[in-house]
Amino acid sequence: MWTALFDKMPPVKVIDESIDYKYYVNLDLSLANRDLALVNIDDAQAFGRYLNKYLSQNRAKVAYGGYNEKRSLYKRRAIFKNDNSPERDIHIGLDLWSPAGTPVLAALDGKVHSFNYNAGVGNYGPTLLLEHAVEEQVFYTLYGHLSLESISGPAIGQTVKAGEQIGTLGDAIVNGDYAPHLHFQLIRNIADYFGDYPGVCNEQQLPFFLDNCPDPNLLLKINIQ
Repeated sequence: MWTALFDKMPPVKVIDESIDYKYYVNLDLSLANRDLALVNIDDAQAFGRYLNKYLSQNRAKVAYGGYNEKRSLYKRRAIFKNDNSPERDIHIGLDLWSPAGTPVLAALDGKVHSFNYNAGVGNYGPTLLLEHAVEEQVFYTLYGHLSLESISGPAIGQTVKAGEQIGTLGDAIVNGDYAPHLHFQLIRNIADYFGDYPGVCNEQQLPFFLDNCPDPNLLLKINIQ
């Protein structure tokens, strides 16, 4: 259903409209990427330097990827551990790595569902969720790791237009202690969540989340330009 719905739409941008997709490069943060063994990816500054070098080497401005990706990035972050269930280490959104202050754009016409400051190491930091209705299908988009200013202005129920700037990327001080990036996620059924929704799951939860959170690149269409 989602593939058919999004196939009808033109490509969508959710950060800086001026950056052409030809300047995007895929970034593998999975356990298979042996280069990461040489980088302290748990340190925002060290990982930021790695990203800058990676972008320069690829003559790119944005690194993207991560949907359904099993990562070691979360292993030293307590928020992803629970004594009663397996560790959460599978990413179910799409990350777009770009400098702090980069404009963040609404993917589609919609309205503000909720927003929150999800504080703490490993968390989203400032987070905004929009509600959309396309061909009678209601779904949601989540924008995580924003600046604090991004959630100081919106009001619940406020309408937004596709491509409208809804915020900017935050830095490591506010965004959960990560190198600056946008966590972008599609959500079919948001249940009772408000200003938040899981962006990382474990193997047991994966079938549910893959069904409830389709690949955001079905909408963005980055790698088929």
